[in-house]
Amino acid sequence: MSNGIEHIAQLCHEANAAYCRSIGDFSQPNWLSAPEWQKQSARNGVMFHIHNPSASAGASHQSWYDEKLADGWSYGPEKNPDRKQHPCMVPFGELPIEQQIKDHIFKAIVCASLIVAGGVD
Repeated sequence: MSNGIEHIAQLCHEANAAYCRSIGDFSQPNWLSAPEWQKQSARNGVMFHIHNPSASAGASHQSWYDEKLADGWSYGPEKNPDRKQHPCMVPFGELPIEQQIKDHIFKAIVCASLIVAGGVD
């Protein structure tokens, strides 16, 4: 795994966790405490934007959604990793704006990190 991808994934994860806390969602552990499936999801999101630099936040969400669906996740009113349920398992346009913002933040961090680093090592 590229150290650059790992670093960007960690930045995205930590920013997402901080944003979630700001809106009252305390379910996101820090990167070091996050389960491997959650870290891999962040890495996959980074790779999606590296391979699709002009993709929208909605496309980013769709990529995440497709990954979760393939792994057996479904909609649930609360995030429950044991049951593989998540309230964001809906089309991007049906997400509340505070959830859509997470996809915009993720994309912005990946794009800014690539600019600053001059690419991924």
